[in-house]
Amino acid sequence: MTDFRMPAEWTEHEGCLMAWPTRQELWGEVFDEVKAEYAQVADAIAQFEPVTMVALPGSGPEAQERCGEGVTVVELPLDDSWFRDSGPIFVLGPDGRRAGVDFRFNAWGGKHHPYDTDDKIAGALLEHLDVERIASPMILEGGAITVDGEGTLITTEQCLLHPNRNPGMSKEEIEAELIARLGVTKVIWLPYGGLLDTETDGHVDGVCAFVAPGKVVVQLPSDPLHPDHERMRVNRAVLEEATDAAGRRLEIVDLPQSAFVEVAGRETEVGYLNFYIANGGVVVPVAGVPEDEGALAVIASALPGRKVVGVRTRVIAYGGGGVHCITQQVPSPVPVAASR
Repeated sequence: MTDFRMPAEWTEHEGCLMAWPTRQELWGEVFDEVKAEYAQVADAIAQFEPVTMVALPGSGPEAQERCGEGVTVVELPLDDSWFRDSGPIFVLGPDGRRAGVDFRFNAWGGKHHPYDTDDKIAGALLEHLDVERIASPMILEGGAITVDGEGTLITTEQCLLHPNRNPGMSKEEIEAELIARLGVTKVIWLPYGGLLDTETDGHVDGVCAFVAPGKVVVQLPSDPLHPDHERMRVNRAVLEEATDAAGRRLEIVDLPQSAFVEVAGRETEVGYLNFYIANGGVVVPVAGVPEDEGALAVIASALPGRKVVGVRTRVIAYGGGGVHCITQQVPSPVPVAASR
């Protein structure tokens, strides 16, 4: 087991990493619109902490113009723009030393090509930031895990055990690698990700998120016709029976709101749970529908003392994600004990 530990998302951040949209064929007719949404997310987060936007060489000036002076733009080679999944996962040592775990990346099971540059982007970012690199041979996206910073990790079997990720590894071997690289001691496996989440094969950041030690927010659609109505209740039942690394039963906060909108002729779900916890704030995807207000209220109650900001991300949802998917926090280099 490593001396490093992945801190919780609410630990103090030095800043936030994002990547400017690059894969035009993914967005099609809404490519310009998604750039506007990325810029709005960057601006919202920049009100709480520094944001670094990585742009494809040559597209830096456009990103800077769109994002404004509050965002730092850096040009590096990219394939795509989902840094939660392709970027490094930062860990802290007991003495405050910081490192980044560089898991392998295969574009969610080879769904998009090419992806070889994004498989290398974590290492390039760590070199740019002058942060120690810890390599892992396992394929893992950051959106597939949520941690409490005190030894507990939650993930979904639907994603991590999918044969397009690590077909040569057993569940036990995958769990052992999570423990070895991220410093966790307890892994809670939920059966399901989102049924409609065919892009990531069911990332946990669409179904469950730690918001404090021993406390999780769970997507629990109230509409019985929602495709995940029963599946999320199965997940919740697992969490009700689970204990965390400290032996505590989990406090569960239900997020019943769901939002479907039409984007480019396709019905798209905007996932409220896909929020980003910033220094003193929470940036939440919203759809511009009446359900937004209730979802923001639930998240505000789950994270008291933080300013909750909704950002319209209908087009980002159309591409397969939300605010959490396009961001990656860089924790401040402080001792692990001080981050709890």
